[in-house]
Amino acid sequence: MKTTYAVMFVLLTGYYSATSQELRTRTNEVHLSMKEPRSRTSVPVITWISPRMEFSNSTENLVAIEATVQSDVPLKSIKIILGDNSSGASRGQKNVTVENSVSQIVRQKVTLTEGSNYIEIVAENINGGTVSGVRNVLVGIDAISAVSTNRKDYALFFATDNYDNWSDLVNPIYDATTIANELKEKYGFEIEVVENANQEDVLVKIKDYSKRNYKPQDQLFIFFAGHGQFDEGFGEGYVVAKNSLELDRAKTTYISHSNLRSYINNISCNHILLTMDVCFGGTLDPAIARARASDGKDELTNNEFLARKLSKKTRRYITSGGKEYVSDGIVGKHSPFASRLIEALKSRGGEDGILTMSEIFPYLEKIKQNEPRSGSFGDDEKGSDFVFVAKQ
Repeated sequence: MKTTYAVMFVLLTGYYSATSQELRTRTNEVHLSMKEPRSRTSVPVITWISPRMEFSNSTENLVAIEATVQSDVPLKSIKIILGDNSSGASRGQKNVTVENSVSQIVRQKVTLTEGSNYIEIVAENINGGTVSGVRNVLVGIDAISAVSTNRKDYALFFATDNYDNWSDLVNPIYDATTIANELKEKYGFEIEVVENANQEDVLVKIKDYSKRNYKPQDQLFIFFAGHGQFDEGFGEGYVVAKNSLELDRAKTTYISHSNLRSYINNISCNHILLTMDVCFGGTLDPAIARARASDGKDELTNNEFLARKLSKKTRRYITSGGKEYVSDGIVGKHSPFASRLIEALKSRGGEDGILTMSEIFPYLEKIKQNEPRSGSFGDDEKGSDFVFVAKQ
């Protein structure tokens, strides 16, 4: 006897217009087909690589998609469906050759129409377990005009001058408040500065930001200033909180870089830049790697450029040094790292008023004492960037 169970999931699909973000609902079914009542059938799992974001923009009609499909039992079929979000109508589908395995990589370039499109991957295994995954892409003039509507930039600062068990510092709060004011006054960021936070304060605040609702093109800038440490035995870097113990052999009173990467990566905001002006900050990246990005502006207009930059999921970082101590500076002056970052922000990105990471880094490279680092972590998507858009 064959028993079929249908489990209903509701997915939100949507598109942007020049004046608002509109959402439509579309119901997808996960079917579990069982040959025997007592048997259990799992469904395949679809993991999107590109587009990584559920909602994204594209200035070009040709879009590369990539995803992995995995199943506990061999896959039977995989198909790609293209459709129009405005009408909900399908514009056709393509079957992907399945190699009778439990894992399959789907790579395909598809041509989308002007306006709001959806890309759906539907996978079925040999037991009848079926699942679908959807990505929504806005193409053309709507993608360009959507950049300037309903998006916000946020900045969260953690700055610690006074420590319970470590030596006090002179500049972290001064640096953080100055940078925060630059972001607020010149770039329109909504800012929050958390001063002299203990370990629990930091984690609770990050958790608070992870629960917020962000729009697809919102950005979040996170800044740490204070003490940092690296433990050779654990091979791990740490942020030192106000109440961290100086002689904490287990490092339970610190905030590990591996946990920090995970916590920040899980924040639902699509575009995040983590900046750390702490000792050993570069050990945030296990490989101490640095990746430089080209701004790629060429003949694009500002909105076309922003549409391209904000179409990729961003998990980037900048640190004041690598596996080394960094200077806090002297009283009344900013740290060397903060001083150069402030100078970059004051430039307002030049004539176009858009400051990218690749434009910031030349300022930081002039620091004499330490070599700043930059790179990516977590779910960062190739070609991503974080942009600072100057107020008009």
